[in-house]
Order: sequence, then C-alpha cells, then structure tokens
Amino acid sequence: MTQTSDLDRVAMIVLRYMRRPLFALLFVYSVGIMGMALMPGQVVDGETTNMNLFHAFYFFTYTATTTGFGELPDGFSDEQRLWTIFCLYTGVIAWFYALGSLIGLVQNPHFIQAMDRFRFARKVDRNVEPFVILCGFGDTGSLLARGLSDHHMRAVILDSDPERIKALGVRDYTVAMPGLHADASAPKHLLAAGVEHTACRALVTLTNDDDANLKIAVMARHLNPRLRVICRSTSPRHEANLRALDNVTVVDPFEIFAQLLYWAIARPELHNLNAWFVGAPGIELGAPLQVPQGNWILCGYERMGYWIHRYLHANGINVCIIDPEVDAQGTEEGTVMLQAHADHSALVTAGIDDAAGVVAATNRDSDNLSTLLAVTELNPDAFRIVRQNSHENQVAFDAARADLVLQHSLTTARRILKLLISPLVQELVDWLAQHEPARTKELVARLQAAVGAEPPHLWSVRLIPGEAPAVTQYLDTDGVITLDALCRDARTFPDTLPCEALAVRRAGQSIMLPDRDFSLGVGDEVLFCGVHEAEPLLQATLHNPYTLRYVITGVDAPRGYLFTWLEARLWRRRSDHRQTGRRSRSRP
Repeated sequence: MTQTSDLDRVAMIVLRYMRRPLFALLFVYSVGIMGMALMPGQVVDGETTNMNLFHAFYFFTYTATTTGFGELPDGFSDEQRLWTIFCLYTGVIAWFYALGSLIGLVQNPHFIQAMDRFRFARKVDRNVEPFVILCGFGDTGSLLARGLSDHHMRAVILDSDPERIKALGVRDYTVAMPGLHADASAPKHLLAAGVEHTACRALVTLTNDDDANLKIAVMARHLNPRLRVICRSTSPRHEANLRALDNVTVVDPFEIFAQLLYWAIARPELHNLNAWFVGAPGIELGAPLQVPQGNWILCGYERMGYWIHRYLHANGINVCIIDPEVDAQGTEEGTVMLQAHADHSALVTAGIDDAAGVVAATNRDSDNLSTLLAVTELNPDAFRIVRQNSHENQVAFDAARADLVLQHSLTTARRILKLLISPLVQELVDWLAQHEPARTKELVARLQAAVGAEPPHLWSVRLIPGEAPAVTQYLDTDGVITLDALCRDARTFPDTLPCEALAVRRAGQSIMLPDRDFSLGVGDEVLFCGVHEAEPLLQATLHNPYTLRYVITGVDAPRGYLFTWLEARLWRRRSDHRQTGRRSRSRP
C-alpha cells in the first residue's frame, strides 16, 4: 500500500513537469508525419508518388535517433526535402525543450524526495532478514547503528536531517541499512519503514525532542501493538506517559549515566564487567578501576547532576555540589551546596584538597574541560570523572586524560544494544548489582577461564524447533540435557566449549548464573558469553542429532541404514558370544 502511494506520487510529479514537453514532441512529430505523407514525391512512370503513413512514421523514427538510413522508399522530391528540413529544426527545438524540462525534473526536490521514499519503501518491503527501525540518527543513533552492524543486525533509519541521511551512505556497515530523510512521527513514514513488516523486531526512537519520541512511540503502538518499542526520554512527564504504554521500554540517558558512575565509584568490578560486555575499548576483564574512597565534588546539578547525586547519596557517599543555579532548599538534608561556577575558588571552598574525586557533569563540554584543568592544578591525585556531551569533541577529551570519560550518547547506545541483543544481559547486570560483590568476582573468574584474553561474544539461543531442532527432538523423547553436556566440544570430547551460560529464561522467569548440571527444557532461552568461534560450534550441536548424542553420551552412533544395520549385527554377535560363554562356564 505504501509503495503504491509513493509510485503514484512519482508518476504525478513526472506528468506534471513533463506533460507540456511530451505534448510538444507529440504535436511536432504528428504534424511532421502527416505532412510527409501529404507532400508529393518523385514522378515515377508519369505518376506522382506519395509516402504512406507507415513509411513516414518509419522515416521520422530513425531520424529522431540520428541514425540516418537514407531516403525511403524512393528518393525524395524537393517538396519532401523542404518539409524534412522544417521538421528537423522544429524537432530539435522540441527535443531541447523536453531535455531541459527533464533536467529540471530530476533536480526538483519534490521529485527527489518522492523517488527516495519509493526506493526506500521497496528496499524495506523486499527485506526478509530481521531488522530494527531507528528513529533519529544523531550521536546515539549513529553509535547504535555501528553496534548493530558489528553484531550483523540490520536497521532501517529515519531522520529529519538530510545531511545525516547523506552521511549514512558513506558508512562501512557490514549489513544493509537503508535510510530516509523524513519525519519519523508521521504514520506514513513509519509504515514505509516497515513498522508492520513481519521481519521488524523493534522500533527505537532516539530523537532529541521528547515530544517527538512520545508521538513516535504512540503511533507505533497503534500501528503494531505487538512491536517492541524502546524510547529515549529525559522528561519526567513524558516518562510517566511512556511507562503507561504496554511493550514500551523507557531509557533515560541521565539515569544510565548516573548508574554507571556510581558503579565506577562503589562497584568498580561490576563497572568493569559491564564495560567488557559491551566491548568498550581498552577494557581488560578482571582489571577494574582503582577508585579512592572519600568525599566527592559534583560540578553541575541539572537533570543529570540530580541523578548522580541521588545515586551517590542513597549509597552513603558524601557529595558537595557546585552549580551557579542550584537551589539549596531543594536538596536532601546534609548536602553541601555551593552556588557558583566550578572555578578555582569554588573548588577550594568545596574542599578539593581532601576530595577523593571530582565529577564534571555540566551540559557544556568547555566547562567540563575547564574544570578538569583546575582540578589537575589543585589536586593531581583526585580521581577525575568527566561528562562528554558531543561526540565531535572526542579528540579534546582524549587529550584531557581524565580517569573516566562517560559519554551519555555512547552509554545510551550500549544499553539499548544490550536490550536488542538479549534483555537477559541487562537483567544479569542489574541482578549482580543487587547482590554481593563476591558473585561478580565469581562470574569474572568463570569468564576469564572460558574466554581468556579474547573479546567477548554474547548471543542467545532459544530451544525451539526452528532454532534448535536436535535439542527439542531429544527432549521430546524424554531425554535429559544439562548445560554441561550441551556446552561440550565435539572435536575434543569431553572438553567444554570456550563459553559460559550466563542466564536462562523459562516461562517468563530468569535464572541467573545457572549451575552446569542445570536441566534444560523446550522453550528455554539461554544467554551465552564466549569467543566468536564457540557460537557456530554450539549451533552444530543444536541442529545435528548425531553431534548432540555424542556430546551427551560420548558414543559416536553409526549414521545411515547400512552402518546402523552393521552395528546392530555386530552387537547381536557379541551378545551371542557372551551368552555362549556363560553357558559353557555353568556346565559341571
């Protein structure tokens, strides 16, 4: 339906701009053909000949293509040659008029936009691979698209900025990611992007306008109630409306930023594991940040500063807030507030000499970098955490050499990527945050033994006939499969594959860090973490019944009718020999 509408729009624009040139060409050639048929030709046998309409049409056809086959069927008379000269000049004028109109048509912005929408809708409709709709291609959307590409997941992108869509064409993604310059809040554009497509797995709205994000989420819920929607929101009012919708996940970048910052200060081993899961550069598993304990200084108390202070204060970390517009009466009791800019004097007043660390969390990168310079001069030993607002300033923040740089667009993209790959990843991290650090250290030790220094690879497996036919068939015949048996390496039995099962979802409930003797069931979803080569090896076990029986029993069963018959015959012979031996020993 969307394709037909776009095609009709293209046809309408073409006819509107080309109808006069087409009519001019039609008129010139119609008059020329009829005139040539009426013009007297050569005198043959005392009679004047005339060209019929077919020969006249044929003559003007090859003349229009500048081929020039000659004068047919006989030589032309002077009258015919004079008429031909007239038609050639008028035809050239008509063609120049048509070509000029055609050039103007292809440069018309409405025609270009209509063609882009038509081609975009056709690409989406022909796609058979699972894909995600990204509404907004700013810093967060661009980083999320890169993460999806690294995991070989397709995306369809909508953005209101044409320059961002043009930049999409030069990205070296591993999978096709068509984009369209359009307002994502318009239902027709969501339909063109495939919101009702059977292969669409989720819709992610990442525009910088909370009103637009809310509108997109509402439109998507009406167009496809079963589609999962992930929406970024920084407004409490919009979050309340979004959380009231079914199948909508709200992501607050400020809350995520504050949570990661708290983990870096109070739970460095969990912060390190979470960064390792998402493939953050320079992260080594089991080597968390060494963050000093003590009082902290928070520079900036906007919405992000509010979340940071809320997390730190709730976990017993003393914070002194510096902000020129802060209201001391609106904060918790016992919080030290300084209504000033985070310059040298304000930092000294806040106690920079004895502070364990400083968090520069304003929404201006220049102010945050200036604060870092002042902190380095006043207390070089203080732990420096800085907020990076724009991805374009990456070089400056790299040169600042802060102890920890948190970019809210990057943290948001990584959180959404985890939700798209498997929600169990984030559930596991949240579960570890609620338990003792010993559980995190235990998991880190298991992952170090399984993965080693290799980069992590996360993937989920659903034990259903379409994804694990051998496993479901074995379980349906009252067989028992444990995680330990499933993860054995058929190449070096009984060694295990370089992977670990992190979580199992069964009947809507999640089981974190299951034991190796955990019995699997049909319909389970298992989250694995390992090296890249472990997934295809595990997939072979899930699909091949012979490989599955071998890793469970350790016996390489014969394959094919002939080998099965020979194995059965050999087994019967061995059984007969054993029975004969028993009878001979039982005789007196």
